[in-house]
Amino acid sequence: MRGVEAQNPEVETMSGDNRQGSRQAIILHVDMDAFFAAVELRDHPEYAGKPIVVGAPPNERGVVSTASYEARKYGIHSAMPSSEAYRLCPHAIFLPVDGPRYAAASRQVFAIFDRYTPYVEPLSIDEAFLDVSGATHLFGPPEQIAASIKRDIRAEVGLTCSIGIAPNKFLAKLGSELHKPDGLTLVPFDRPSIVRFLRPLPVASIWGVGKVTKAAFDRAGIHLIAQLQDAPLSVIESLVGPHAATHLRALALGEDSRDLVLDWRDKSISREYTFPSDIRSKTVLENRLFSLVEEVAAALRADGRLASTARLKIRLVPFETLTRQAPFPMPTRLGEDLHHAAQALLAVAPRHKPVRLIGFGVTGLSDPSAARPLPQQLCLFPEEGSSSGPDSVHRVKAEALERTANAIRARHGANAIHPARQLRP
Repeated sequence: MRGVEAQNPEVETMSGDNRQGSRQAIILHVDMDAFFAAVELRDHPEYAGKPIVVGAPPNERGVVSTASYEARKYGIHSAMPSSEAYRLCPHAIFLPVDGPRYAAASRQVFAIFDRYTPYVEPLSIDEAFLDVSGATHLFGPPEQIAASIKRDIRAEVGLTCSIGIAPNKFLAKLGSELHKPDGLTLVPFDRPSIVRFLRPLPVASIWGVGKVTKAAFDRAGIHLIAQLQDAPLSVIESLVGPHAATHLRALALGEDSRDLVLDWRDKSISREYTFPSDIRSKTVLENRLFSLVEEVAAALRADGRLASTARLKIRLVPFETLTRQAPFPMPTRLGEDLHHAAQALLAVAPRHKPVRLIGFGVTGLSDPSAARPLPQQLCLFPEEGSSSGPDSVHRVKAEALERTANAIRARHGANAIHPARQLRP
């Protein structure tokens, strides 16, 4: 296990009793180490010590999802085209993404989090914030809690993680990144020590400092957080604007007032597909879009919420990305509504060049109760095709039919039943 304690003597002066006496929040940021690749290495010991790349095959369009630390030594990183990863390391082992296996490992990890605190904010399948402020009387000081979580994950899931411990989310996430892999970083909890802790770090360590902002700081000679702390606010405002300047200065001083977001469900559901070769055929596009809509519809039904907006994404050659969206007449989770919206959006989407990617999604998700402020009387004799009102006979029957189809697929496989591809105009 690697940590900042040995390199930062200021941390040693911060005892658990002092932190508890100040009633500060105690936030952990837990980040699994090279998660997808780590699961593959766990399940395939023969890959140990070899560069692993999880993602698209190198001979197809697509990108790297995760690279093992052995592969990262060659400059390979996530979101890099797989063809580029192959050029950098031809002897790497390229593996496809195995979503169900990674999801199973993720569920094990999050079950371990739940043992220590109910206050968990998932950020993705492999990282989360944990508020353990109220758990120290049960499990000991935060360093002990973090070490216990790491031990449990290693013993029960066979993986390693890196954890940052801090009084807020920004500092906790920063801490987890400092000593990867298998790190445990305790960030100072008093303001003077926090400021000193941050000073030598690069300004790019701050959330919100991306390529554009970093370039602006570089031109002004601001490379370290110390320089951002010391620069007059007016200078920072001239570089990034008043709002961003105030926000970035606060983070540079270690200030972050955000609470954990416990209602963490996705705000949208989407799927997309990159074609192996450029496509002009309308039929091919429609067939692929049909499959994507089916996937989104199944995910939406499993989620249980209603969507208010449909969204189509098309990427033309070489990298021109177009999006079109339209609201549904009323919030819905019916597959037929999604199909009709997707067809309508595709009909108006420009296709003056070949298509390399197509995607479909829904946004504006809300609980059904929010879409039904008042109960409605069901109509005994609806007109043909009537679907007015979320509780109409037509919609109730359609949802029941779709749930039955889902149950059949779950029991007998995805290909046990196929939806009709001829949709109503």
